[in-house]
Amino acid sequence: MKKKRNEIRLYSTDEEINNILNPANPSTAIKSSLHFNYNEEFFIKLPETITVPHLPVHHDIDQLKPEPAYRNSLLQLLTPITRMVPDVFKELTYFFDPVDILRPGFFHLYRINGQLFLYLLRVDLNFRTHFGTILEKGGNDATHTFSTSSLFLENDIIPLASIGEENRQVHSFFIEQHLADTWVGESGKGYFVQGIWIDRELTKFFSKLFMTRNKRSYPYYPFTCKYQTICHSVLDFSPEGRKRHLKILYQARAFLNPYFDSIQKVLSHDDFSESLPLFIDLKKKVPPRWDEIWDPLKVNVYLNSQDMKEFQVEF
Repeated sequence: MKKKRNEIRLYSTDEEINNILNPANPSTAIKSSLHFNYNEEFFIKLPETITVPHLPVHHDIDQLKPEPAYRNSLLQLLTPITRMVPDVFKELTYFFDPVDILRPGFFHLYRINGQLFLYLLRVDLNFRTHFGTILEKGGNDATHTFSTSSLFLENDIIPLASIGEENRQVHSFFIEQHLADTWVGESGKGYFVQGIWIDRELTKFFSKLFMTRNKRSYPYYPFTCKYQTICHSVLDFSPEGRKRHLKILYQARAFLNPYFDSIQKVLSHDDFSESLPLFIDLKKKVPPRWDEIWDPLKVNVYLNSQDMKEFQVEF
């Protein structure tokens, strides 16, 4: 079956992994903190070091279930992580993606006022030079075994148009796409031709619109343009926090729904700026209560042990 452009495919899951994510007697969370690195990548700073074992570099994409060695490595890795940050994975279900095996996925399905939303969490297990210590070198077929106290994550609440089912088993999530193709052209010549997309500009527009003017949030953008729609990146990973953020996205979409086409049209030929006439006009229409939502957000800039800029986020 050919995958559609607006489809997130649920290939397979694993009950033993799911039991680790949702134990009968969950542990109490150990204090951790939220950060971005200099590349604007989000990570949780764990209170203890974890060991990321060798993982295969390649996987046959026609093989829709993980190899036993990969599965066992994932079990080995998730056990200490879920002990330290149990709320991050609570109520989530694991799914295997043969196209992206170094970023295992976890999800939960929500419904609000008849509308479906997918909470999608991916854990990034790629080695980063400044955030881990190699314990055993990998090669062409396997990644390094390394230790780290930085857990890199990516999460989004995504609006859905529908779900795909067969024999009462969910196999796909179909995204409700509010935007046309965000590709607007190319730059450069010959071998240096690069495509130009406006996803970043749309992300800035959506996020700045609902925040107090001059509120420091960089590099955190709450409302992101992904999958040709508006998604919401969540800072409170707990089940209760996800539900609060779900309502935030629901209200933001309701406000923006009449203006998606106009916003995309403006940004297709102008970079984002708070001085854009359309932005000024819409900003006046945003209810004042949105200032209260983001008032607790704090971003602190500091240098890490390698004298590289990082950001700690509190919300």
